Amino acid sequence: MKILIMDWPAFGGETIKNVFRDLGHEVSLFSFPQSSANTEVNEELGIKIAEEILRTNADMVFSFNYFPVIATAVHACRKKYVSWVYDSPAVFLYSMTVFFEENYIFHFDSSEVIRLRADGVEHAYYLPLAANTEAYDRMVPDMEKMREYGADIAMIGSMYKDKFAYFNKYTDFDGYTKGYLDALISAQEKIAGVNFLEEALTPEIMKKILEKVPLADNTGTGYDTAAWNFANYYLAMAVTAKEREDILKAMAERYEVALYSTDRGFTLSGLKNRGILDYYREAPYAIKCAKINLNVSLKSIKTGIPLRVMDIMACGGFVLSNYQEDLCSEFVPGEDFVYYESIEDAVEKAGYYLEHEDERRRISGNGYRKVKELHGYTEKCRQIEELVFGSKELA
Repeated sequence: MKILIMDWPAFGGETIKNVFRDLGHEVSLFSFPQSSANTEVNEELGIKIAEEILRTNADMVFSFNYFPVIATAVHACRKKYVSWVYDSPAVFLYSMTVFFEENYIFHFDSSEVIRLRADGVEHAYYLPLAANTEAYDRMVPDMEKMREYGADIAMIGSMYKDKFAYFNKYTDFDGYTKGYLDALISAQEKIAGVNFLEEALTPEIMKKILEKVPLADNTGTGYDTAAWNFANYYLAMAVTAKEREDILKAMAERYEVALYSTDRGFTLSGLKNRGILDYYREAPYAIKCAKINLNVSLKSIKTGIPLRVMDIMACGGFVLSNYQEDLCSEFVPGEDFVYYESIEDAVEKAGYYLEHEDERRRISGNGYRKVKELHGYTEKCRQIEELVFGSKELA
């Protein structure tokens, strides 16, 4: 089979090229300007993609994440477009192009698959993300790495201070609206497993929000709503920023805690902010050198397993995470990972597993073996191949 891959610096991009080749497929690459061009409505870019599809005689076009401009080009060429979504929120999945019959959309969040199918997208499938255990196995930390990255608890992720500042620019609301949003953020932080941000934005509240925040779709090519945008971009980041700060503050009062983040200026008493990590060259060492790896999911990820969690398990790291429905479906709580129900519960469980090394290592070993067996790139690519060109159906 001939596969044209939209080539951009996606996590796992290099791995999936090699896996498709190892499976016997002829792989061609198109340099896709994901961060520098309009990837929604772009006639010039669409023509270039279509020309490359025809030149390579591709049977399938693949990209990490979904892009309307690719879907439009593939639709014109009557080929198959396979996208594997790992970002959230993904506003392009509200593009009218998702209804093209050539699309095969694989999403890491099962709730989004349910939504897409309910909207009428025929080929939408749940597919958890993958991790490259073989590559991580080769990265064995020495004593120098242990001194550099060692910690009781580590968290890799944004504190959303830079993005949250954008939210703050538009929060010149009246007292009632500001109080309502503050209460909503606080309530959502305390309730795991259910995201009610969008539903809680009443028409009256949205009217006041829209007076201050520009949320209009100027292209006319999408069917997302202003409430969806505000909930999943602004409020989800606000809730996550608060939850991450609150849990790190509580942890740092009792344990040695390291944060790896683009928010280099973020400080808390007792917290070591070690700055940004290179995903391929440094992050695996930070995971392996921490006794506990903390996951606090972005609130727009309603049920899915963040890539961070798969990577932690693939590195043999111990996962302490907030509750995520898909995480509890793919893995066994208390056997492959541990989830917390509140900040107080997280602090207590961290203390318990720091003191019980044998249990910690047993759980992290189970998680590692399950990722290696069931969630490698080769297994996922075979599932995609069978679904798109065979008869196998994914749940």
